[in-house]
Amino acid sequence: MSDEFKNMDVRRIMELLPHRYPFLLVDKVIDCTPGESITAVKNVTFNEPYFNGHFPGKPIMPGVLIIESMAQAAGLLSYATVGATKIRPLYYLVGVDSARFRRTVTPGDQMVLKVVIDREKRGIWKYKCAAYVDDELAVSANIMCAPGGELE
Repeated sequence: MSDEFKNMDVRRIMELLPHRYPFLLVDKVIDCTPGESITAVKNVTFNEPYFNGHFPGKPIMPGVLIIESMAQAAGLLSYATVGATKIRPLYYLVGVDSARFRRTVTPGDQMVLKVVIDREKRGIWKYKCAAYVDDELAVSANIMCAPGGELE
């Protein structure tokens, strides 16, 4: 395994993903085996803009943003798998199946995102994803991404 994709910090992540604040939802990669799996981290802080309204007095990270965090980790895994190319495809989240929300994610939590490639066919990627807090499963889902343009 190449160490290029292991222990990625946020600067390296921003070189690979088009997302920026407040929508960059992966803080670091702690392990990556291209073609197989990735483990990444999202530190959830009270400063996240969505906590003002979701919900006042009882802040909870929206489930759709947890799914997005897993999708961003999946994007990093796909980039690590395909490798550097002159033109990078921009992938969109096009499907979410079997999503299960088992516990809330709140300020101060550290989400550990685990993504495994299920399969890739004709540029469409399918992944099995899970988000953990304190080794407890918070969210699981199968997601699908498809190309929708190019990044420069």
